[in-house]
Amino acid sequence: MYQPHVFTLTEDGYRGPAPSWSAGAPSLWLVDTEPAAEAARLLAPKILDASELARAERLAFPADRACYTAAHLALRLLLGARQGVAPEAVRLTRERCPACDGPHGRPATGGGTHFSLSHTRGVALLAFAGAPVGVDVERVPAARVVAEISGQLHPAEAAELAALPPEDRPAAFARVWTRKEAYLKGEGTGLAGGLHREHVGTGPRPVGPPGWAVTDVAAPAGYAAAVAVRAAGRAPGEGDDRRK
Repeated sequence: MYQPHVFTLTEDGYRGPAPSWSAGAPSLWLVDTEPAAEAARLLAPKILDASELARAERLAFPADRACYTAAHLALRLLLGARQGVAPEAVRLTRERCPACDGPHGRPATGGGTHFSLSHTRGVALLAFAGAPVGVDVERVPAARVVAEISGQLHPAEAAELAALPPEDRPAAFARVWTRKEAYLKGEGTGLAGGLHREHVGTGPRPVGPPGWAVTDVAAPAGYAAAVAVRAAGRAPGEGDDRRK
């Protein structure tokens, strides 16, 4: 289990260390987006670009707008600190999709920094690394959601879930979902390729697909999170005092 840094957004922005990492060990940051809502509202017009502001406005619920805004502010502030530029000057692009060559692959920026961002109502998680990286955070789902979707997983994962007592399945499903989505985001394909690809496991320890290290990330109660790094050679945080 990897313990992320806590990112605190203030009305003045962010004052703290820039993301840094060693080979195969990404820098992870967790944002509690609800306390950051007012600071995010004040900072957004100064830092986010027109497309980010427009996307936030399209979200129907205030809590979702606050979460999206705080997450993207954290991304720009941390990338700006890493690159030594103002957060509003950070250039965000998209790589080509490795599956179809469309313009919807991994998000990217200049300077050799790979990053990934995930948010769900109340929480955002960001990862920065020197190699392709994917991250995901999700709420633990209700039992009915697990029953509806578990059949779409890799057959071995579906069997693992079915073998568990019903009360243990939501947490196990959240583990496998975040591991799988982190890996697929790191690949740049996302969920379009289907949940049946690759076996990452539902148990306490993830199974890394060849060439990737997948690790669970500590998250608030009621959430699950994971990170995947390409060609890491070791699990993120291994030998680091931030690993639990």
